[in-house]
Amino acid sequence: MFRRKKEAKDTVDTSKLIKIDLPIENLPASIKTPGLPPLTKEQEAFYEKVLHYFLQEENQLLPTTEKDCHNKEGPKEPLNDFEKAWLTKECLLRYCRATKWVFKDCIDRIVLSVAWRREFGISNFGEENGDKLTAADVEKENESGKQVVLGYEKDGRPILYLKPGRQNTKTSHTQVQHLVFMLERVIDFMPSGQDSLALLIDFKDHDDVPKVKENSRIPPIGTAKEVLHILQTHYPERLGRAMLTNIPWLGWTFLKILHPFIDPLTRSKIIFDKPFVDYVDKDELDVAYGGYLDFKYNHKVYWPPFLAMAEKKRCHYLTRFEKFGKSIGLSEIDLRGTDDELQYPVEVK
Repeated sequence: MFRRKKEAKDTVDTSKLIKIDLPIENLPASIKTPGLPPLTKEQEAFYEKVLHYFLQEENQLLPTTEKDCHNKEGPKEPLNDFEKAWLTKECLLRYCRATKWVFKDCIDRIVLSVAWRREFGISNFGEENGDKLTAADVEKENESGKQVVLGYEKDGRPILYLKPGRQNTKTSHTQVQHLVFMLERVIDFMPSGQDSLALLIDFKDHDDVPKVKENSRIPPIGTAKEVLHILQTHYPERLGRAMLTNIPWLGWTFLKILHPFIDPLTRSKIIFDKPFVDYVDKDELDVAYGGYLDFKYNHKVYWPPFLAMAEKKRCHYLTRFEKFGKSIGLSEIDLRGTDDELQYPVEVK
């Protein structure tokens, strides 16, 4: 169960502060990523079975909405190249692990996520490639800087800062769209060899954000459940670490209510009571949390370059996907990397 503990505070050497107003575009050379986790022989055989299933053309005709997944007569469309680029080796393995290596559950979950991504409007690797969910749809949500991609933690996970205290809009479905949009962008920033992200969630209130009636640092339970469903069902194994701070009394109550809906693996990744510098190098961490990054969000300065950086990374990924044969099962290490030759060829024994 969640427990409120005394927060650890770090003093910061102000002479080492780094003035910054843009995302850190690339992982610094000093941080190494873990690469692919080792598999047992049984897990490797299971993975190859899942890969073989989706390599069959007859299994690539998939539903277009979540509810159609339960209707055999519902509309279906073949996988497009962007969806095949999403179905990487790491992606398939994330679903294998999330479904505890049960074949039917794994296949059904992947099909469900493909259908959800189509319905939600994020199946085409960015609006430049036809995604229905665009930056313009959610830009107003981010004008206050309530979600920011900034820096990498010690295992190379890009960090998405969530600041509910900078809430600037009323509760709506657009807020859910905004979170999904930013999750897709932080995934764009993942370096070769890392396929999970870090969240830094700060509940501190901010007086410089105009108060909006019905806005709150604590989202309604219904919205929270919807977000949890999306994260646990359609972004399995994506959360590597979540660091929480400045949690108000109401927030602890909220977390306790939400506790039964959070899967045990996710709970184990949530950090409440340890200094963030234990997990993030100071050169990659906001000064507010003990780091050296002197960052203040300016929407007009941050937003356009942020979107441009993410698009550039998607272009790199897709260019390499085409170069290496546009196959399901290519590795994100190869797609995000720079080597001329494949490190992980697609092979089914």
